Amino acid sequence: MKTPPIVSAQEWEAAREQLLVKEKALTRTRDALAAERRRMPWVAVETTYEFDGPNGKVSLLDLFEGRRQLIVYRAFLEPGVFGWPEHACRGCSLGADQVANLAHLNARDTTLAYVSRAPQPDITRVKARMGWEMPWYTITDSFDADFGVDEWHGHNVFFRDGDRVFRTYFINSRGDEAMGSTWSYLDATPLGRQEEWEDSPEGYPQSPPYEWWNWHDEYGAADATPDPKWVEVVGSAQTTLAGSATDR
Repeated sequence: MKTPPIVSAQEWEAAREQLLVKEKALTRTRDALAAERRRMPWVAVETTYEFDGPNGKVSLLDLFEGRRQLIVYRAFLEPGVFGWPEHACRGCSLGADQVANLAHLNARDTTLAYVSRAPQPDITRVKARMGWEMPWYTITDSFDADFGVDEWHGHNVFFRDGDRVFRTYFINSRGDEAMGSTWSYLDATPLGRQEEWEDSPEGYPQSPPYEWWNWHDEYGAADATPDPKWVEVVGSAQTTLAGSATDR
């Protein structure tokens, strides 16, 4: 193994600053891509899909849990998959292990759900063994084939307008590697992070960055007023970061 050169702290910092320029350019490009994604056309979902859930039959509309946005990941947990019946697919399991606390997504009117073809008792058993807490449903019809995930994993993104459901985006293959954080999920949705700095179409919901953040066990109603003390902390931090090369 041929390692990089060993340099002084000053040389290391100079090298880091040089690379940071490219890293910030990548961040800006990712933001621009998310902005384009928010302007993608939608397609109406006309089929009434049905899933088995822990409490019985549910529809695709039910998977939203009353929220406007839904991300559905197709995980391979079923007969014929390597690891069955003790485990789901190793890759899908690695992805499940890195899913962030869902309270933060829920606070942005977004639900994440997993779906597989395994019966509910098997899903419940594997979830308990692995410590997974995301909602996980059983596919009972052509949902996987209709949305490009019958032979390979992928994230389908949906938006709900009343009782109407629309497919807005699809991420699969290596794109799934980046999924798991609150930010990667929100960036895939039509509403995005819903923060004021984002380039979003006119009329999209937005609020000041940072202010909506909360401890995962203390989120209140979606329209709850941010804690005044937290707003003060955020304001101070934003003043400090203003003009910084490492700021957003």
